[in-house]
Amino acid sequence: MEMRAPALKDRIKRLRRTYLEKLPETVNRIRALLVRLRTAPDEESIRDDLYRLFHNIKGSAASFGLDELSQGAAAGENVIRAWRETSPHARDATLNALEGCVTGLEMLSFRLHTDTPDLLNSFESPPFEIAPPGCGCDDGNVCYRVYICDDEEEQAQQLATQIACFGYVVRVYPDPESLREAVIREAPNAIIMDIMFPGKGIDGTTQIDTIKRIREPAPAIIFLSARRDFDARLKSVLAGGKAYFKKPVSVTELVETLDNLTARYQPEPFRVLIIDDEPEVATFHSLILEQAGMQTRLLYQPDKVLETLAEYNPDLVLMDMYMPECSGRDLSQLIRQVPDFIGLPIVFLSSETDKITQVSALRVGAEGFLTKPIQPEDLISAVALRAERMRILRSLMTRDSLTGLFNHTACSQFLESLLSTARRERRPLCLAMIDVDHFKKVNDTYGHPVGDQVLVALSRILRQRLRNSDVVGRYGGEEFAVILPDSTLDQATQVVDQLRQDFARIHFNAGDQEFTCTFSGGVAGFPDYETGATIREAADRMLYAAKRQGRNRIIQTREAV
Repeated sequence: MEMRAPALKDRIKRLRRTYLEKLPETVNRIRALLVRLRTAPDEESIRDDLYRLFHNIKGSAASFGLDELSQGAAAGENVIRAWRETSPHARDATLNALEGCVTGLEMLSFRLHTDTPDLLNSFESPPFEIAPPGCGCDDGNVCYRVYICDDEEEQAQQLATQIACFGYVVRVYPDPESLREAVIREAPNAIIMDIMFPGKGIDGTTQIDTIKRIREPAPAIIFLSARRDFDARLKSVLAGGKAYFKKPVSVTELVETLDNLTARYQPEPFRVLIIDDEPEVATFHSLILEQAGMQTRLLYQPDKVLETLAEYNPDLVLMDMYMPECSGRDLSQLIRQVPDFIGLPIVFLSSETDKITQVSALRVGAEGFLTKPIQPEDLISAVALRAERMRILRSLMTRDSLTGLFNHTACSQFLESLLSTARRERRPLCLAMIDVDHFKKVNDTYGHPVGDQVLVALSRILRQRLRNSDVVGRYGGEEFAVILPDSTLDQATQVVDQLRQDFARIHFNAGDQEFTCTFSGGVAGFPDYETGATIREAADRMLYAAKRQGRNRIIQTREAV
């Protein structure tokens, strides 16, 4: 859900109020530790706790715009840091310096606590504006509209039929006038327009200015033409065209362009796990990241880290360096000992400015070190950069390089995981195995690059027409697997059969030649088959039965074979 700027500022102000209300308690803990330090000056744990509290106040106060408080805590932190180098006979002076720091914090705490209403009214959260990505969802599905404007109506209708197979809502208009009226009524995501209308003496490029005045921002414009010359292409660019296709159009290339121009595939938000023992500071950074469209999970207890990582599967961990019972360094080493999390990016967010300490923290496996207070834009870019790199690495390990679908290994893992959920929740699940008919003949006749186009086209139909909860993978060669949770055998068969019919309508081009392809499929499911191995075996049997019965058909396990 989008968080408006006023709502964000109000939430940050509430966090600041809570922080100020808790501040006297924190300062009292520092006073109690100082009393203990006077009686046990060699107790290292007391010094560590004092250092951590001073350090936390320095960073959190700066994040909330309390600069004087941050500087006072920094002074105490510096005194504690120098303690180890202080000779025993000079400790009285060091203790007196600490006394001065603590007394200063107590006075500041009292004043800040007393002036809280005025402070809140004068406080402005760090200025930044980053709009989270909109989903454009309607009933859980995204509706992408494409208008085609071409006076060759028969060809336009054929093109519309094929584009519709990829999940677009397509409408055809024979002239720019009817297109303009349609745009006024309802804006499309993209317009595909012929560059010339010879019968009417109309230049398609000159009509775009009118479209732009009707809708702001204007839909993405793609021009079609029988011309290949430079002048025609230049006119399309000057008119604001985002792409130019020579007739006859390659549908797979056109759909790929549409997907890119309409942002058809909205990436999942980055998932960030924030580990910090200070709830207000953790929430503050969480709000900043969520404002940029990311998802966050807060963790205040480090002992829950492994189970949280396994359940949440974050793209990045953002953690404080100094926490009670378990430091960030120790926690980072602990995470790195688990094979599943060896490559997980870990970034420290701390007010620590000592370069030697920062470098030593990176040596335990952290990806980066960010210093509090940090500007929102800097935090967002640092997190996004590392999280995106993690996504790419994961994709390389789990995705097929040609189609972008999950590979064989990933599909098998998803099947076992989803089957476990279906078994536990007593819900149906189906697996469809799909194979392109006569694919070897396609490669032998038209060449492997054209065969790759067929596979990419089928992968796009599967990705775009199925639900987000369905898992689609390339099982190997021309064979694909589709896992459909919460689908009965009849429902899954009906869905896959409709995809089969639509795929058969797509026309592929190989030079001057045009051809179509079909696929066959077999469907099996839980609870008829209870394990991943038996479901795969049954779906494969049905697939080969469909091949034997003439191809271009879908067979399920309950049909007589």
